[in-house]
Amino acid sequence: MNPLSSAGRTIIDVSRPIFTGMPIYPRNPAVEIAPAKRIANGDSSNVSLLTMGSHTGTHVDAPLHMDDAGAGVDHVSLDALIGPAVVIDIPDDVRAIGAPALDSRIGKHTRVLLRSRNSKRFAATGVFEEDFTYLAPDGAELLVSRGVKLVGIDALSVEQYHAGHHRSHDTLLRANVAIVEGLALENVAPGEYDVVCLPLRIRGCDGAPARVVLIR
Repeated sequence: MNPLSSAGRTIIDVSRPIFTGMPIYPRNPAVEIAPAKRIANGDSSNVSLLTMGSHTGTHVDAPLHMDDAGAGVDHVSLDALIGPAVVIDIPDDVRAIGAPALDSRIGKHTRVLLRSRNSKRFAATGVFEEDFTYLAPDGAELLVSRGVKLVGIDALSVEQYHAGHHRSHDTLLRANVAIVEGLALENVAPGEYDVVCLPLRIRGCDGAPARVVLIR
């Protein structure tokens, strides 16, 4: 979506649209948006039936995603989801975003969004790529050690595909770091912004789709 200018501010929507048949993480529920009521059929209004997984498109992971005793998405801190953020550009030749790639670039920021080759690839192909750029466990550990409270990435998971573990997820979620996955950052320059990330308030759920915007 193109940036919007209002009252001297630029607002950039960095959420992926949700639609029937859209790309999903393998083995997650498929997305279908079907008519439940239609004016054309004699109903008083148009209403749609939505079928999708909790980790569809741009979404927030809650601690419950990886821990049966973890909090649901309705308990993820709004303070973590709204506020100053930094977009860090990851070179195209980096597949695993480890501590060395982040160490000198975080500064005092507590909300970090990772812009990699994933964004442009997804925008160009519109398909799930198994070799997406991901956050390595040591990168997650560094972010936690620096007091980061929100991490966003332009892949449908922070974890390497078929990694055989969930170390990056576990490290972040056990520290109550909000994870935002599936960001659309292909039209975003690196630098400082304000982020507003609002997942659906689904009681006791492991995650939820979110509308995310950057403001500068």
